[in-house]
Amino acid sequence: MDAPSHLPTARQWLTTTPGRIAADGYSWMQAVCWVHLNGRYTTSRTHGPRRAGETTVRIAAELARLNPCRPSVLYLSRLLKLSERTVQYHLAILRETGLLAYRTKGTRVRGAGRRASEFACTIPPAFDAALHLRTGASERYIRTVRGIEDIGRPLMKRLARMAKRALRRPRRPRRARTAPTRITVPSRCTPIGGSTSSSSSAGSTTSPFESKLETGKEHTTRTSKTPRPRRLNAVGRRYRLAGELIRQVPWLHRASVPRIAWILKDVSDAGWSVIEVMAVLGLQTPSRTVHRPAGFLARRLQGAHLLYDTSAKRANLVAWWRDSRRAEADRHTEWEGIWQAPRSRAVAGLVLQATAAVRHSGTSAAQAEYTSTQALTDTERTAHQETAYQAFLSGDPSLITTAVDIMGRDAAEQLYGPVLVARALRLAGASSHLTVGAGQ
Repeated sequence: MDAPSHLPTARQWLTTTPGRIAADGYSWMQAVCWVHLNGRYTTSRTHGPRRAGETTVRIAAELARLNPCRPSVLYLSRLLKLSERTVQYHLAILRETGLLAYRTKGTRVRGAGRRASEFACTIPPAFDAALHLRTGASERYIRTVRGIEDIGRPLMKRLARMAKRALRRPRRPRRARTAPTRITVPSRCTPIGGSTSSSSSAGSTTSPFESKLETGKEHTTRTSKTPRPRRLNAVGRRYRLAGELIRQVPWLHRASVPRIAWILKDVSDAGWSVIEVMAVLGLQTPSRTVHRPAGFLARRLQGAHLLYDTSAKRANLVAWWRDSRRAEADRHTEWEGIWQAPRSRAVAGLVLQATAAVRHSGTSAAQAEYTSTQALTDTERTAHQETAYQAFLSGDPSLITTAVDIMGRDAAEQLYGPVLVARALRLAGASSHLTVGAGQ
């Protein structure tokens, strides 16, 4: 029995590995058990485990069960009650023996945390040679198994029994409840079969599965059952409503989902939707800034589930919220929060540069405007003063206040006169505190 060769780091990637991608987790576990049974592989490291042992098989079995998703090192260490360094050592053994190949290597992203590595389950060429497997070219699997010689069938049967024992979950002292069917979301998971393309020429091949080679069974097409959608309990509905509300309300985007779910427990248990919650938020006078989003939300939802206790009342509330002009204005002005500086230093530097450029351009424009006012004739200056005075008498001091903001008070007083500028600023300060009621 030939021992697997030690692969250097440069050949531990999916694009450079000499092995083939495993068709399923069961076939891959046969190769893992063969490496463990071989026992002659040794690593060149001077620390850590020197060979593939029972711990290597346990970690590989968890990887096969969770395929196509690759769990993190922290998850494996908690599940198997091992240290993170031990899990890293045995993952390195699987890579050096050609049983794992990098798809992407883990790294750290500033402001977003760590990114786990993604692997593909591969089978080294020494396994095919030891079991006398006949392989052929395939676009999807790099090589696919065409058959097995009779001399390799006894070893394949032995490896099949070892793989079944390794994949069998240990019995628990008490009967566990049946978990609901989960819908697999293909986000950063490794696809089954190891291909990222949706079509392949290997899909039409008539080659048998490797799991059927030890018994000589023919290849049969398996029909997969459609998973049922997961039914949420009361807590799950609260979390779902909190997530939808955080996504749709801008001033809640930094809020904690568990905290918002606890605040929404009464309305969620009463069957409220996210539109109905937003309609209640639009009932009261809008707030310019929101300092504590969770407390602000709790204050506005206080007693709402008792006031709007029927679906008809909530439907009328939503209809008013969508049709009311004041509510439409509130939706545009209420959720303006305080701008916060970006966390990234590089982005913060760009913001400072852009702010300095805007200030410089504004100063240059003010200086140019001030220079242009100096060149006005007496007739033009009198016309400007008359226009500003008529606007002031009609209650609109914006022409003078804009000149003060752009050119400065000194330049505005030279253009319009100090008395008119002072009166306009007093009018603007007094009018900012005036409010008009809804019934007036």
